[in-house]
Amino acid sequence: MAVNGQSTRKHPSDTPVRVASAWAIPEVLRSLGADPAEVLVRAGLDSALFSDPDNLISFTARGRLLRHCVDATGCPHFGLLVGQQGGLHSLGLVGLLAKNSVDVATALQSLVGFFSAHSRGSVTRLEIDGDLAQLSFSVHQPDVEAVDQMCDGAVAMMLNMMRTLCGPGWRPIEARFEHRRPEDVRPFRRFFAAPLQFDAERSALVFSADWLQLRLPDTDAELVRLLHRQLDALQSEHAGDFPEQVRRVLATALLTGHAGADQVAALFAMHSRTLNRRLQAFGVSFQDLVDEGRFAIARRMLEHGSLDVSEIAAALDYADASAFTRAFRRWSGTTPAAWRARQSHST
Repeated sequence: MAVNGQSTRKHPSDTPVRVASAWAIPEVLRSLGADPAEVLVRAGLDSALFSDPDNLISFTARGRLLRHCVDATGCPHFGLLVGQQGGLHSLGLVGLLAKNSVDVATALQSLVGFFSAHSRGSVTRLEIDGDLAQLSFSVHQPDVEAVDQMCDGAVAMMLNMMRTLCGPGWRPIEARFEHRRPEDVRPFRRFFAAPLQFDAERSALVFSADWLQLRLPDTDAELVRLLHRQLDALQSEHAGDFPEQVRRVLATALLTGHAGADQVAALFAMHSRTLNRRLQAFGVSFQDLVDEGRFAIARRMLEHGSLDVSEIAAALDYADASAFTRAFRRWSGTTPAAWRARQSHST
């Protein structure tokens, strides 16, 4: 759990991932007049980190690096610029699998299904509601810096992925961001060329579900089979971390009103009693993970968004702002308003 807003233990999601998805960071730093080697050293990282796309960086370190990049350049949309250089080519085996899928729906389902092989501190979801589809990204690992920069970069990468799959003229119906509206939205308008929504529950692209049926031209069934085998092997390495799998589900379920024990257990094809027994074997309860997830989402909304306390309480399915405030005080030792003021003062 956390005390006074700080985690008391290392989060299991903080495993190393390839730097390929952030490969544009040195280029963007140089374009803004900063020395990449100096910024890396300030962030406590090896200056040779970006010499090989297969080098590894932890999720926490990536957030810390992005914060130092923003500080060094004074560019509040640094993450957006990095994401604009990314796409399917940044995701290694997962990206290659998507490009060789039979249609857009299968490609995106592959991205969502295998994303844990690329980054375990975040969650990607594809949701369909009538004639609309939403491809979303959210960070579920607590105590990560520059979450807003990560989310901006992820949504920009999603746009590039969709254009690779659907054609260079593809546009979303709306681009959503979970942080507050920046003072200058022009960089976002130029890149996304679509309506923008800030203070959203999740960072996402919304588009017509008709695109999901688009057939892709480069299908290679044998390559797809081999890629699935390799990615399945990667995921099996983490299959024993059941609490982490539940955390990833809760990252979305808590914001969609589907975080009851019975609902989450059903996603794992088990009874809620079985869910609790399996979690207890790891020394954690389902309610522990719900509280941890709510606390992480609440901190993110308070720090990066402008929703008031009652709106955050409603988003997290509390009966009222008072109930949410009591829970937040139990987790952090202070009120949501005081925590937000402290974060604002520290930045």
